[in-house]
Amino acid sequence: MTFDVTIPVLNEEATLAQNVRILHAFLKMHFPEQGQWRIVIADNGSTDRTPEIGRELMTEFRELAFVKVPEKGVGLALKTSWGQSNADIVGYMDLDLATALPHFLEAYEALAAKNYDIVYATRLHRRSKVIGRSLKREIASRGFNLLLKFCLGIRFSDGMCGFKFLKRNVFQVLYNGGAQNDGWFFSTELLVVAEWKNLKIFELPVTWTDDTSSSRVQVIPLAKKYLAAMWALRRKKYNNPDSLPS
Repeated sequence: MTFDVTIPVLNEEATLAQNVRILHAFLKMHFPEQGQWRIVIADNGSTDRTPEIGRELMTEFRELAFVKVPEKGVGLALKTSWGQSNADIVGYMDLDLATALPHFLEAYEALAAKNYDIVYATRLHRRSKVIGRSLKREIASRGFNLLLKFCLGIRFSDGMCGFKFLKRNVFQVLYNGGAQNDGWFFSTELLVVAEWKNLKIFELPVTWTDDTSSSRVQVIPLAKKYLAAMWALRRKKYNNPDSLPS
């Protein structure tokens, strides 16, 4: 099966070239067949040299594409990238490569060989290994996932981890079902709607290393946005169930 790995970026000039080369080398080693895969850099509003570096990398690697989204928003960047894709599998990982790359092989096998619809990495499984994460961020993550269970009645363990892959034909089903947020919550919406629609979800315990030096996440403002998005999705389900096609 063909696949696109999208990397959403915003002002990442310091690490973009280095980490894309690491990912490219890994995929080239394990998937040597030409034309089977692409790395898609999805830029959502960078004001530094990120777009310039991304286009330079395109001349270096034939397996690389660059998508420019003029507005900020990880969800918008992913929807734009996946909406233009012709691959069998689409998905994304964070540029910091926090999720150990060998886990991609497990994700690919789950979709291509085991007939799962969507795969998500979890840092909260008992077999997961989390390295370098602060207590503040650990508490925030667990608290957010508890709110998801309470407000939306879901069972998956980790909605926030930046490592998810799905069959491309499933993406349109999830979008029509309510996974439409332009921000970070889009990643969580994918799993919520997938569970509501009884799709086959593969939970992937991972080794995950927090890159505290480059983290720009502000917990309180992000939590407010998540809560608002969470309640909007809840209203969409319970107030307008016809918007969730079977």
